[in-house]
Amino acid sequence: MIDDTTPIATLFEKAENYSKTTLKLLKLNAVDKSAEIVSSLFSLLVVSMTVVLSIIIFSVGVALWLGKLLGDTFYGFFIIGGFYLLVAVLLRIFREQWLKYPVSNSIIKQMMKQKAL
Repeated sequence: MIDDTTPIATLFEKAENYSKTTLKLLKLNAVDKSAEIVSSLFSLLVVSMTVVLSIIIFSVGVALWLGKLLGDTFYGFFIIGGFYLLVAVLLRIFREQWLKYPVSNSIIKQMMKQKAL
């Protein structure tokens, strides 16, 4: 049997196969990174919700306790509310340093992380 393909045709066929394989590899890497980021964000969300619920319960307890010490329950809730207002103002002022940059850096690190083969 005689192979009548020219070297140019063989070269084009190999280049086509290489480009298809490279495209598939890029798609698989994108899916892998996306899945890793989504799973990390989901686990962070679950942990954050647990922490928030714990803080709410703790805050109600501290507010009731402070109210009992001060003579009226609502005083404790005013104090706790003022504390959270102060925290919100600080978060608003320092949101770039405390929230935006750490989150974006974390996402970039996850996207750039190479898997060991």
